[in-house]
Amino acid sequence: MIEFEELLAVAYKKERLKSRRLVKSAAFSEHAALVMTLTKAAGTQSLRELVDARRAAHARAADALRLRRLARASRPPRPPASEPRLSDASAWTGWFDGSALPNPGRIGIGAVLKSPEGNTLQISATAGHGDSSVAEYLALTALLEAALREGAANLTIYGDSRVVIDDVRVGVSGGESGGESGGEAGGIRSLADHAARVRALIAQIGEVRLQWIPRARNAHADRLSREALAVADAPACAVSAA
Repeated sequence: MIEFEELLAVAYKKERLKSRRLVKSAAFSEHAALVMTLTKAAGTQSLRELVDARRAAHARAADALRLRRLARASRPPRPPASEPRLSDASAWTGWFDGSALPNPGRIGIGAVLKSPEGNTLQISATAGHGDSSVAEYLALTALLEAALREGAANLTIYGDSRVVIDDVRVGVSGGESGGESGGEAGGIRSLADHAARVRALIAQIGEVRLQWIPRARNAHADRLSREALAVADAPACAVSAA
């Protein structure tokens, strides 16, 4: 008989939950319930073969994670990304924000694109209906589309949505997956279409960096998104150059 601790170490979360339900609904011990659940999961394999296979998979995942961490630790430090480097005359800068009132509700988007020469492009538009994450994605998409039209390169984009910025970064980097969580590693499924559009635009532009900032430092884009909602007859898209 395989020890309970060994079985528990390789059981997935849903299998542990299923075993607990068996304990509550029938006269099974925790050990017996877990044996029954994993035996069913093993299918044509024996229980020992299932345990050994999962332990080997866990070891490979741990080795891969350790190698990735070592590789990151050996990289040279990056310069601070809070602001573009003043010495880089080719740097473009952008800010984006999206609002949904109520949430979900009518969407307003705002964005600002600044060229190396100091020219500013502002975007303030309504964009249908959805929740706040969709609004943020649509604002970022509009900013990237404007940057592509303007021929922007070496672009740093600031936004106050951790959801969107982290989601895009996961998809670009490939994320770190393992075990039963791997299905979510590509990003948030409900936002997948928006994320794919953003990543395609980033690939066309080239060097693009996304940087989270507090909402207080994103006031210009936030104001543009809310102004779009405040105007009852707001056009589908309003773009102005300053």
